[in-house]
Amino acid sequence: MKAVAVRAGALLGVLALVGLLPLLSGEDPALRVLRARSAEQEPTAEALAAIRADLGLGSGPWALLGDWAGGLPRGDLGTSWVSGAEVLPSVTAGLGVSLTLMGAALLVALAVGALFAAPVLLRGRATGGAPAAMLTSVPEFLLALALLIVLGVWLGWLPTSGWASPAHVMLPALALGLPAGALLGRLVADALPAVLAERWVELWRGAGTGTVRIRAAALRRTLPALAGQFGMVVVGLTGGAVAVETVFAVPGIGRTALGAARSQDLPLLQGCVLVLLGLGLLAGGSASLVRRALLGPALREAGLSLPPPRPRRIPVAVPVALAAVLSGVIGWGLLRDPYAVDLGARLAGPSAERPLGADALGRDVLARLGHGAAATVGTAGAVTLAALLVALVLGLLPGPAAAFADVANALPPVVLGLLVAAVTGPGAGAAALAVTLGAWPPLASHTAALVQEVRASGFLVAQRALGAGPWWVWTRHVLPSVAGPVTRHAVLRLPGVALALASLGFLGLGAQPPSPEWGLLLDESADYAERAPVAALAPAVALALLAALAVSLSQGFPGLRAARTRTRTARKVSSVAAPSV
Repeated sequence: MKAVAVRAGALLGVLALVGLLPLLSGEDPALRVLRARSAEQEPTAEALAAIRADLGLGSGPWALLGDWAGGLPRGDLGTSWVSGAEVLPSVTAGLGVSLTLMGAALLVALAVGALFAAPVLLRGRATGGAPAAMLTSVPEFLLALALLIVLGVWLGWLPTSGWASPAHVMLPALALGLPAGALLGRLVADALPAVLAERWVELWRGAGTGTVRIRAAALRRTLPALAGQFGMVVVGLTGGAVAVETVFAVPGIGRTALGAARSQDLPLLQGCVLVLLGLGLLAGGSASLVRRALLGPALREAGLSLPPPRPRRIPVAVPVALAAVLSGVIGWGLLRDPYAVDLGARLAGPSAERPLGADALGRDVLARLGHGAAATVGTAGAVTLAALLVALVLGLLPGPAAAFADVANALPPVVLGLLVAAVTGPGAGAAALAVTLGAWPPLASHTAALVQEVRASGFLVAQRALGAGPWWVWTRHVLPSVAGPVTRHAVLRLPGVALALASLGFLGLGAQPPSPEWGLLLDESADYAERAPVAALAPAVALALLAALAVSLSQGFPGLRAARTRTRTARKVSSVAAPSV
């Protein structure tokens, strides 16, 4: 009951934040409306007063929040500051497009996941999983750019923008569904070998049960434990749709929210964020219900625990080679000038003078790539450290930490970026804050799970019996036992944080020109990808190498792999029942 109250309080807090957006930005909302309606009109006191009276902005923040919340049950989301139209029709239209796209992407994800899991299910033993791991590590906006360039521009097989026919759904659905499907397939493939090694499988074989039925039962055995992860994949589709809809000019709810954030149309942004939050919570709640239905009586009887996954280790040479390539390119770029403009070399191809070509202003792409590593990877390190400290503090209170994490997990980094940008404006600091707000929940859940394990351990009971005080127990036993695994987990998440920062930069919510941040480089190069493909793909390849390095490290080193296993425990996806005969 207490956890439910904490979750409800966290949700109400988020809704209050959304409702107060017009007054949290630090700028007069009336001035924003005036600029949106007419950029040439002078912001006189009379004009601003008329706008405040028209929108009810002079009644104070709490009255404004009450009016906004009071309109929600009636379906009244307010009026757009830019167009003057009702917000609800725009949100409804965008939601319909996004749900169609997410449905198509989910079908792609299920098909791709089945392809990756099928070899393990048929042969009964683990595979290397390198293709699935690499595809999982590629963020949606990078894959969207690659698909647009190859299938849309070079080959001309599919349309590259718009939403006019079923053909327009294909590329966005592939961009969203391929990484999600690879993740689902990898999760199932990692869990199946351990399940097929359980005692009940041997008993079923001895009883003459057919192979097909055993494989089907093993698959069902793994699904309850992974239901929460499936829900997180759907939440990821919600966040990834913002970038993918932007790349392909799809008029969905994500692109609508991004446009509202850029134009500071806060009422429209409020409606979009509310819908995106609802989709995330619905996905998480549905996954929980599916898990309960699959478990059945085992949930009430404590069930069985899912054996830990036993994936094959990736050779140490793989991460070493990836690190060498990435550091070599970055080091080479750091020796060059990233801001020197040569208009005569605009969009020039690779040459001895510029190994990766030049951008639209004639700047050296290699130089900007090298110097952008500090803005991208360096900021990611600071964000990871901040998220780790927050997680260690909140994780020491397992119940509230888990409850807050459930609500925070429903908000992908892109959605948080939209909220923060609406309050502070776009920038590197805003992007770092948004990613930090989204990075602590998994680490806090991990910390909370470890704290619960340590507090229940026998040696800690003995310490209390010997008269050890709470401070001694926490500082000498609990915190040292928790800090190491959670820190390794945080290090493993650092490349993912860098990708999230790059995604916000790509959407214009992060670093601003002329910064060489990698996401911003992608945004700048997307418009001329056909004329200068090397310059456009260089930051994409660098981000993919960084992600692949993280994946190979997590598979190749036992400490990081143990941290990832602890994360699954923290998400409470380990209680499942063996199938009944």
